[in-house]
Amino acid sequence: MRGRELIRRYLLKLTGPLLSRGASETILPQPSNILVIRPDHLGDLLFATPALRLLRHSFPDAHITCLIGPWGESVLRGNPHLDEVLLCPFPGFTRQPKPSLLQPYALLLTLARELRTRGFDTALILRFDHWWGAILATLAQIPHRIGYAIPEVKPFLSYAVPYEGKTHEVVRNLLLVAELAGVKLEDVTPEKYPLEFHFTPEDAAYVDKLAGPGPFVAIHPGAGWPVKLWLPEKWAALADAIAQKWHRKVVLTGSASERPLTEEIARRMRSHPLNLGGRTTIGQLAALYSRCELVIGCDSGPLHLAVGVGVPTIHLYGPVDPELFGPWGPKERHRVVRADMECIPCNRLDYRDEELSAHLCVKAITVEQVLATVEEILTPSSGGFYGHPERSK
Repeated sequence: MRGRELIRRYLLKLTGPLLSRGASETILPQPSNILVIRPDHLGDLLFATPALRLLRHSFPDAHITCLIGPWGESVLRGNPHLDEVLLCPFPGFTRQPKPSLLQPYALLLTLARELRTRGFDTALILRFDHWWGAILATLAQIPHRIGYAIPEVKPFLSYAVPYEGKTHEVVRNLLLVAELAGVKLEDVTPEKYPLEFHFTPEDAAYVDKLAGPGPFVAIHPGAGWPVKLWLPEKWAALADAIAQKWHRKVVLTGSASERPLTEEIARRMRSHPLNLGGRTTIGQLAALYSRCELVIGCDSGPLHLAVGVGVPTIHLYGPVDPELFGPWGPKERHRVVRADMECIPCNRLDYRDEELSAHLCVKAITVEQVLATVEEILTPSSGGFYGHPERSK
């Protein structure tokens, strides 16, 4: 553990009891005004959707508000289980340079004053290690604060749930809601607790006009961290092989900032992909994926979006443990490809640029490995299946 983290943990342990004086140490049986705090980006927000559905089912009459980053607004704004979505530029999650050392704490005080006026009776700190969110709920004087018993978080909770490290993130979210609701979870499977995302008819119409008829195989080469990226030349070789062998139209997808990457891959290809990098919103991307036979990409939010709309996927994983953060769907439809390296998973993402050349866990994956998995999915005779279950019937 780094020295700065040790100091922070010590200070949080000291201040937690002072700020939490007078808090209830029980769970409110029937909360009426619930605040869910989740600072993450696309993939982790999708992992939270089964828990939000369980929360609404458990408390159908409660007012449920979710506090998320502005980067997640398009993910949860249309979620039918929420009454309200509030936005906060959570420190540490903006993926931008820190403005100052004091800014995160100034934001705490400002936002806590605003939340105090809303009369929340219960706060759910849905990210297991989010001490900043736990402090926020404390300063907002929310009496019932439920989260996981992580050393940095526990001092600010009124009710701490034991933390199980080797648990998939979806299950972890569900367990916290189940603790609040006083219910026992049984048969926790992707089939029973699927990811959820809703795109609009306008999103579908845009994709109809933009992409035309399929069948499509989508490739999403980008990821939130450089260490997760595969090589552009490997993506190009994979896409050409898919176009040649299976005669599928290959679609390249990505955000506006990933457009240079999709352009580089397109330039390296012999075939002609449809490059939609930077040309879709999250909703439009979901609509596009919903009509694909297969989506392939690195460990990234858009791949979990594809899982959420029911499309077969292939995920290239490296430093992150797929048992904890892998695709939440039937394993025969959602495959993980990894290199054979002893150091994975290390679960570290924040390597500096000069360190990346020594961390090749994703780049070591071969085109042949991925193509073998494509074969299982796109070729019925291989023992796999073809596209959507509706199309396979």
